[in-house]
Amino acid sequence: MRITDIRACQPDSPGIPRDWRESMGQILVAVDTDAGLTGYGVGGGGAAGIHVVRTVLRERLLGRDPEPVEAVWDELYRATIMFGRKGLAVMALSGVDLALWDLRGKAQRSSVTELLGGRPGGSIPVYRTFWGELPADEIDPYAAVKLHLGASRGVAGEMIDAIRRARDVAGERRVLMLDAWMQWDVETTLTIARAVADCDIGWIEEPILIEDVDGYRRLSAESPIPIAGGEHEFTKYGFRELIAQGLHAVLQPDVCWCGGLTQLIEIYRLANAAGLRVVPHRGAELWALPALAALDPDPLAESGRPWLTWVGGQPSIDSGRVAIPDAPGFGAVIDEAAIGG
Repeated sequence: MRITDIRACQPDSPGIPRDWRESMGQILVAVDTDAGLTGYGVGGGGAAGIHVVRTVLRERLLGRDPEPVEAVWDELYRATIMFGRKGLAVMALSGVDLALWDLRGKAQRSSVTELLGGRPGGSIPVYRTFWGELPADEIDPYAAVKLHLGASRGVAGEMIDAIRRARDVAGERRVLMLDAWMQWDVETTLTIARAVADCDIGWIEEPILIEDVDGYRRLSAESPIPIAGGEHEFTKYGFRELIAQGLHAVLQPDVCWCGGLTQLIEIYRLANAAGLRVVPHRGAELWALPALAALDPDPLAESGRPWLTWVGGQPSIDSGRVAIPDAPGFGAVIDEAAIGG
């Protein structure tokens, strides 16, 4: 089997947030072969990511065997390392890597879950993320929920009040997590964490900038609530440093950004060896589900991006759980008419 073309586009996404996710958001990658099989993946970076796919990555892949996927990832990473390592180039590479894994599954007539040693057909629990306030009429199916509190510094009192309201709505038995989206500072985070320590919070996610290593080191040592992060970190190399420095209790790689499934597998290996939990960002989407099903001893999937309606085949969330697909590859259903050249 030989690769005959690599295509990428950014399909229209009604309802997408009108921020960087619109201009630099999720892209669709298709890898075609002379065997009549096409692999699909989702990466990031918008038009810039598409340019990386259509130039450097495409030039490396045309005419070659897509196997072994892991060796191909290493070659593509090295081909982009001069301008990559993190950010857009790796987000683009993620889409290609996922498409190659999709091809691997289709060629072997196996689901990616089976390729990883797992069993499809079951289901795993999902937590749902809400912004601002928890709606009491929408949380019942979920055993865990997350409150997104992205707000500027200096408003600790407002945050504390919002968290206490959320705990009241969530009830005592439902797990509650917090996401600050890098908008706080160390002192604000510690103030809030200490004030709501009695609220049984599962974790505080990305409270400060990811580059603030000293800040995260202090939070890890002093916060009474576990610190989570990694949504905006890249590759096994980046996560290896997070783990080595003990910065997070929970790691949250996004398989569509961090380097694809090849890297998510490596991140799981590193985390398991260190005794850390992995809860992938947007893990209820097709692309991370195989790793959760096959590699995670305590899987928990975050609800997905609702505006990615152009990815068909996504299993629905039923009673707070998402089914593990059993179709060959990832099971994604793509409208070919949506893909540009």
